Amino acid sequence: MTRKAKAIMICGTGSHVGKSVIAMALCRILSQDGFKVAPFKAQNMALNSAVTKEGGEIGRAQFVQAEAARAEPTVDMNPILLKPVSNNGSQVIVQGRPVGNMTARQYYSYRQKALEAVRESFGRLASEYEAIVLEGAGSPAEINLRGKDIVNMEMARLANAPVILVGDIERGGVFASLVGTLELLSPQDRQRIKGIIINKFRGDIEILKPGLKMLEQRTGVAVLGVLPYHAWLKMGEEDSLVLEEENPKSEIRNPKPDLIDIAVIRLPHLSNFTDFDPLRREPSLSVRYVADIHSLGYPDMIILPGTKTTLKDMLFLKTSGLDIQIKAIAEEGVWVVGICGGFQMMGREMHDPDQVESTLTHTSGLGLLDLSTTFDREKTTHQVKACLRLEAETIWSRFSTMNPGHLFEEGRELTGYEIHAGRTELGDGTAPLFEILERSGEKVNLPEGAISPKLNCWGTYIHGLFDHDGFRLGLINMLRGQKGLALLEPANHFSFESAKDLYYDRLAELVRANCEMDLIYSTLAF
Repeated sequence: MTRKAKAIMICGTGSHVGKSVIAMALCRILSQDGFKVAPFKAQNMALNSAVTKEGGEIGRAQFVQAEAARAEPTVDMNPILLKPVSNNGSQVIVQGRPVGNMTARQYYSYRQKALEAVRESFGRLASEYEAIVLEGAGSPAEINLRGKDIVNMEMARLANAPVILVGDIERGGVFASLVGTLELLSPQDRQRIKGIIINKFRGDIEILKPGLKMLEQRTGVAVLGVLPYHAWLKMGEEDSLVLEEENPKSEIRNPKPDLIDIAVIRLPHLSNFTDFDPLRREPSLSVRYVADIHSLGYPDMIILPGTKTTLKDMLFLKTSGLDIQIKAIAEEGVWVVGICGGFQMMGREMHDPDQVESTLTHTSGLGLLDLSTTFDREKTTHQVKACLRLEAETIWSRFSTMNPGHLFEEGRELTGYEIHAGRTELGDGTAPLFEILERSGEKVNLPEGAISPKLNCWGTYIHGLFDHDGFRLGLINMLRGQKGLALLEPANHFSFESAKDLYYDRLAELVRANCEMDLIYSTLAF
């Protein structure tokens, strides 16, 4: 296979220093400058994932980076995805398909097969693209993992990629972490580090400059740029650690009276919380994550999100008392919405006879919807197109003076993706909510999701619904109508699709303005 792509790698002094965001920025910059570019992360450990057109599962960060690169996301962009199911084990997904649950020790024994998949995927991308922006994981200086690493310097060697090292000054100790990382690398790997970027700087850059000069003198590595701190720089986060930074303690918030209060239950194994990014960016909404009965309060809507271990997290709801409070609030007519694992929890019961998700085999659910779920080993992963079922449109229209057609500003069709291992059967007391029209490119007509007879409880397996501006506006207006607030006009409504593209361009502009792009380009040897 002929390789034509130039490669550059972004490594960090640790997790959450900004590797994903800087890789995303370089993807957009290279695309803006006329190059056919793709993102690549050999191995990703994350519970936020997405589904490609071919029905394969990859890390959400690489899906978003592909959007920034204006490239179609494929499984080759993240050939190994690890989804934690315990403190010492993960579901291992290879080129989009699960191969089983493994402990860390078992996975290290599997390393050679994983490395073969990584080589294969990178080779395909290198033959199809002009540039590849690689992202590392954690730190390349984890000396206990050096012989097992396939995502940091091992990958840089395989791709013959120069490396930019990123440090986070917001956390403190950035000079020590940068110097320490370089000191712990082998001489051969250290030679691959061609530049340093310092991220999340607040203050006067002139005060920082003496430290930058000493850093360059000490390490012999050029500082390519210092990126200022901006709260808006989060997009496509990989795991829920970012929520710790934003909301370290569960607390009741009192939003302004003209805002809709949405409480997302923060499950211990929360996954795909990026589903709610569009809601969090809505000026008319207050979205908060809660993990106890004290902080839940009495919101306008409760969301039960996805989870990697549904039965275990259902037990969390029971032991915390959240199950009783959620059911009581639902009885009062408050909306309760379940996405994927949260949808399963809303049913009467869940069965896992083969212990696909955990050691538990059965538990009762919240009983908000008349349905039951059985887990099996085969995982469902599809991109889908769907629409509201006619009866759902009709009954939902009672919530608002809006014509139900206004739920869909740009037509009735919705797109999203499924990632689940359960088969859900509806009882007589629950009606399907959606109709799936297309799955992985194949035309189908399948009922999906469920809505309760009281109309305020509903759930679905479809991720990405809130990305749709018209659908999101319809839901917001139903909630505003219930609260006695004026309805929002479509012409003045926030557009998430437009905001995403603007975000990628704005991010690229920030990096261009604060980094030595000529030096970065020279490392690529274009």
